[in-house]
Amino acid sequence: MKVPLNWLREYCSPDLDTAEIEERLTMTGTKVETILHHGVSATEHFVVGRVLDAQPHPDADRLKVCKVDVGEAEPAQIVCGAPNVAAGQTVAVALPGARMPDGTKIKAAKLRGVPSHGMILAADELQIDNDHSGIMVLDELVLEAGAPRSGEVPAPGTPLADVLAIDTDVLVLEITPNRPDCLGVFGVARELHAATGAPLTQEPWAADPGADGEQGAEAPQQAGAEGGRGAGLGAAQEGDSRARGLIKRTSPFNQATRAGASHPLTDITVDCPDLCKRFTARAFEDVTIAPSPPWLKARLSAAGQRPINNVVDITNYVMLLTGQPLHAFDLDRIAGARLTVRRAKEGEQMTTLDGQERTLDGEMVIIEDAEGPTSIAGIMGGARSEVGPETTKVLMEVASWSGPNIHRTSWALGLRSEASGRFEKGLAPEQCMHAQAVATRLMIELCGAELLPGTTDLAWEPIPLQTVRLRERKVEAILGMPVARVRQAEILRALDFGVTEVDGHSRAGESPSADGAPTDSGLDVTVPAVRRNDVTREADLIEEVARINGLGELPATLPARRGAYGRLSEAQRLRRRAADALVGRGLYEAVGWTFTSPSLQDRLRLPPQDPRRGAPALVNPLSEDQSLLRTTLLGSLLDVAAHNSARGTIDLRLFEMGSLFVLAGAPGADGAGTGVREHGALGVLLSGRTAPVTWGSPDPPKADVFAVKGVMEALGEALGVNLECRAEAQPFLHPGRAAAILCEGEELGWLGELHPLVAREWGLDGVAAMELDLDTLLAKAGGRGAYRDVVSYPALDQDLAVVLPEEVPAARVLETVRRAGKPLLDEAGVFDVYSGPQVGEGRRSLALSLSFRAPDRTLTDEDIAPLRVAIVAALAELGGELRA
Repeated sequence: MKVPLNWLREYCSPDLDTAEIEERLTMTGTKVETILHHGVSATEHFVVGRVLDAQPHPDADRLKVCKVDVGEAEPAQIVCGAPNVAAGQTVAVALPGARMPDGTKIKAAKLRGVPSHGMILAADELQIDNDHSGIMVLDELVLEAGAPRSGEVPAPGTPLADVLAIDTDVLVLEITPNRPDCLGVFGVARELHAATGAPLTQEPWAADPGADGEQGAEAPQQAGAEGGRGAGLGAAQEGDSRARGLIKRTSPFNQATRAGASHPLTDITVDCPDLCKRFTARAFEDVTIAPSPPWLKARLSAAGQRPINNVVDITNYVMLLTGQPLHAFDLDRIAGARLTVRRAKEGEQMTTLDGQERTLDGEMVIIEDAEGPTSIAGIMGGARSEVGPETTKVLMEVASWSGPNIHRTSWALGLRSEASGRFEKGLAPEQCMHAQAVATRLMIELCGAELLPGTTDLAWEPIPLQTVRLRERKVEAILGMPVARVRQAEILRALDFGVTEVDGHSRAGESPSADGAPTDSGLDVTVPAVRRNDVTREADLIEEVARINGLGELPATLPARRGAYGRLSEAQRLRRRAADALVGRGLYEAVGWTFTSPSLQDRLRLPPQDPRRGAPALVNPLSEDQSLLRTTLLGSLLDVAAHNSARGTIDLRLFEMGSLFVLAGAPGADGAGTGVREHGALGVLLSGRTAPVTWGSPDPPKADVFAVKGVMEALGEALGVNLECRAEAQPFLHPGRAAAILCEGEELGWLGELHPLVAREWGLDGVAAMELDLDTLLAKAGGRGAYRDVVSYPALDQDLAVVLPEEVPAARVLETVRRAGKPLLDEAGVFDVYSGPQVGEGRRSLALSLSFRAPDRTLTDEDIAPLRVAIVAALAELGGELRA
């Protein structure tokens, strides 16, 4: 949200510069993302001028030579090309030395041979408007920004900054969803008032021209016995005879008795009071559609809004000021003289103000007239009833809509607006009349409109304000420091809470404090309507006190332990051990999106029957590319690798621990599974070189199946489990360079080199990867490993060459050798492989290194001879024989 500082200072103006205001707001929870500058600089060179004479340029048909009174002894000669410049006009002038918004510095110059000492300005040159059709004429200028009134024409030489907001800093705020009250300038001003102690002006809606004797008027609400709230509009107090549920009233606009005051609009109905919390409307006639005055254009432009005409600009201005959106209808274009608020019909269509035809569903809310939908409630109006140049009668609608419903509608239509962004956060129904009051005043003063008698107010059930006890001792217990009760009351009153001091009493079963004071003494705090959804309990009030009093003032304390202790669970400990093992092998951890794209399944070449194609779909995805829950970590790891590769980082060693999701249960009648099962997974990706280039190793090996297998073995060793490989194809892995990962005979995942066609999808080359079920792996690694004493006796090493069929994997050979060599065989490995005519076709020779060791003695050949015989016999069962 953009808040022009000069607009903010109109309501609260502390003696602080922009940077200090930014710090105060940010440190009290209203974060300022950045500070922009809007308008011109060197404002002392911008003045009000009066055109004394305007003669054609002797050498240019489109230029005029003007004599302009700028408050100095002699008039300034300025050459101007605007078609509307004329003698007698009051204009905005930039004198030599002025600096324009784009940085251009105005200098004295000659235009077609005629000296020119300045520039007569158009609205766009001051960033007030986009209009460059002519110069800006100030003869009917409003002198007091924010307090519109007709005034005397400003005198020549008057600083332009005193007349228009031509130079301001703009605070760009990040408003959290729980604080929709700060989506209005006055709400931010209240925060600034509380944070700095600077005076706060009266609420802009305190005076309502349409309130006197009107049906929809609301009386100021008392929030506490000691006051504490500024005079403002609160909940209407209506009689008990008012119907509950759907409230339907007849608009009173036809009840005027003066001549010419009658109006054809007779009926407004709310059919869905559960989604429309309040619907208010006022009617105006004799409306003159015209450009807004420069002060209003300047203020809207600085806040990021585009000026259109006075009526539309009033709705935007009031929304920015109060935080409550509103909408103006052309009253003559409402078909059938009636409006109905209802749920849309499935497939119903309407054209919105942006010219787009929208298809609606039954959960959306519309406002319709006799010819059908005329606006999408809370989001955008329709083209049929928009205010245009010919409009003379206006219906000003201000309503309160269900936040979750507006949020859903906005996402479903892909249509977000300033209004929907406010409604979806949950505005208070009481804010409707705040906006009506300000809009009524501006319609009368800026449009020359006449307010028709009566205020329509439908579906409005006043909501009692909540009172919460704030205990003084509880504040100290939570914050770790005392905050004086008077300071607590001061802070809460500044934030518009009602405050009443109470002596309190001890609660049932609670002992009095050591000094005998009641433990329940403190403040009874009445929560204002605009904070109803945010402050609901004592802890919320303590947070308000803490943030305004200063979070930096809180001491560093530790909470009472009360017998509690912290300790990692077994699964957490093993998970960290696994991560440490991977980091120790030179891998970096990556964190990818849990959501993925439907196209991933095709990019990985998954066949139709592959269970990984059964990815659970999101009901309300952020985008098409994030519409499914992932069933593999490979996609997110490849995305990270592609991102790095595109930026020149090709050698990567990555791992990710995250969740995968699969549909659980048999499909139901609708074809969907009965649920989603989530489980933890571990993914590894290697690309490029497996080691850095050095002078001793100028060409390190590239990532391949053996490199990723080494990572798997290191992981198994760290967790104390035996991970094995079995040749098995995967659709996205290179044929012949892929394997399944097994643990105790159970398949946990896969590893191998990425298929070149799959790697090409991500612009990669030479990628090896691995993925396994982390939850199952950690379950098998459960229990602490047993430590063995260091054996001081030397090992007895022997080598063994055995010829076996080529189809017998080396892993199975080693498993057989280790089993047969128990209990003295300590280590076994393969150090050479030979295939050739000496061993025969279809066979190969494996050279095995065997290391025998005993914990209590030095072994001899006689000790291991029986074990050697047993090993040879076991290998014979695999079809092996000793090589001669």
